[in-house]
Amino acid sequence: MRKKEQKIVITFRTTAEAIAMETQCQKEGIPGRLIPVPRQISSGCGLSWAMPTDWDGNIGQWMEARGLHWDKFGEYLI
Repeated sequence: MRKKEQKIVITFRTTAEAIAMETQCQKEGIPGRLIPVPRQISSGCGLSWAMPTDWDGNIGQWMEARGLHWDKFGEYLI
């Protein structure tokens, strides 16, 4: 069984928003990956972006500057 880690988890209302996040992060080298939304969170599309908590930047501002939309985000043990 994999050890749980603290991660920043970002949820989206639509799959298109989740895919746009993944595409932009890959383009700019932002660490993370798409995962199913963890059980403790409810979200519209079922996909979320999980990334390290020690990423050097403000993910909300980064997303806003690129026109990316999210439902909610926070730190979770996953």
